[in-house]
Amino acid sequence: MISQGAPIRIRRFGLLPYQEAWEIQKDLVQRRKEGLIDDQLLLLEHPSVYTFGRRGDLGHVRVTERRRIDLGIDLVHADRGGDVTWHGPGQLVGYPILSLAAERKDIVRYVRDVEEALIRTIADFGVQGIRVPGMTGVWVGREKVAAIGIRISRWVTSHGFALAVCNPREPYRHTVPCGIEGRGVTTLSRLTARELTVGTVADRFVVHFAEVFGRTPHEERARVRER
Repeated sequence: MISQGAPIRIRRFGLLPYQEAWEIQKDLVQRRKEGLIDDQLLLLEHPSVYTFGRRGDLGHVRVTERRRIDLGIDLVHADRGGDVTWHGPGQLVGYPILSLAAERKDIVRYVRDVEEALIRTIADFGVQGIRVPGMTGVWVGREKVAAIGIRISRWVTSHGFALAVCNPREPYRHTVPCGIEGRGVTTLSRLTARELTVGTVADRFVVHFAEVFGRTPHEERARVRER
């Protein structure tokens, strides 16, 4: 059941370069702070890129720059939390731009709520996700299936999550994913032995995100930032 609450605009961008998505986020965050737009949920995929959070360690990318370039993987330093992560086609990336209400002005609660929406989403496909104490994201056993890295400015959120749906796992092998040694990364398609698509999983995520945050989703057709 879709929650009935404040509206949230769902924007699906398809494949969008990381830097372009970041610029769109910054524009929407500013406009949300000014009360000019409703809350937003951006859903997309990125071309292959390693991104680093504010305290990310370059040593956690374990290929030379030349090899990384040969692999076609970009590298970007972002203003989110967290360490290194890889984004690429086949991964559902979500960037909620939310102005948190007074009762939700709690960073830990926000992260846990995003995790909850992801856990409910993968449960729709028969996968039981768990939280690991002291770590963010969603795990299946010792493997991470969804990573989270956020930014909150004046209680407006940006950046978000990456749920591995049907992406290759090879790029992860050249990093210490999220800076965590000794744990792996998996995909929803591998866990279900099904050829899932990002769009199918995104549809279920919208339902559960609306449930968890008590919002009413409205799909937006436009794939460009508002003026």
